[in-house]
Amino acid sequence: MHGSALAGWLLVALCTATGAYCLLRMRSPVAEERSAAGGEALMGFGMALMAVPAAVFGPPAWVWWAYGTVFGAAAVRALWKARGHARGRGRARGRGHARERGHARGRGDGCAGGPAHHLHHLVGALAMVYMSVAMAAAPAGGAGHAAHPGPGGFPLVTGVLLLYFAGYVLRTGVRLVPAAAGAGPVGAVAWGDRAELALACRLAMGIGMFAMLLTV
Repeated sequence: MHGSALAGWLLVALCTATGAYCLLRMRSPVAEERSAAGGEALMGFGMALMAVPAAVFGPPAWVWWAYGTVFGAAAVRALWKARGHARGRGRARGRGHARERGHARGRGDGCAGGPAHHLHHLVGALAMVYMSVAMAAAPAGGAGHAAHPGPGGFPLVTGVLLLYFAGYVLRTGVRLVPAAAGAGPVGAVAWGDRAELALACRLAMGIGMFAMLLTV
């Protein structure tokens, strides 16, 4: 990164492809899976737009404030869902709920719907808010874009987020190996429901977020 237009376009391609696959995952019959995929699609397309090189797309500061507002709302939603899941964890033991969660476990994707997953969405949304504010605060004619480093960030906050996403990438990469090895025949599970592809998308977004934070 650091001013490289090529790196910016590679990030755009990666995040756009990830967002597009998350849209396919929204066709899942499991409500929690659809909800998680929707949040990840928003994150993927949002990161793709943010990564467009500034020479091609350099919006005014108010656009980044609006961007921060959108992802602030996404952060509130993720926090609310994590809180609701924690409160209802011991109560939602009905047969229909168990059947739906069993369907998700049968596909091998235990990542979506749990409080840890919602909290990860919360951290990701807050990271987008942080980068949006940094871009909006960048001086006119300066960086103000993810593909071009700017002076708007706080080193401590950036460092904490970098550590978090580095750990997330390593953890997801380790989980992806057994998920891919244990996957069934391609025709047995719809492409939008394959656990290893969902994990690969989350890994790609984690890498993209880490790369974008390096430029703040």
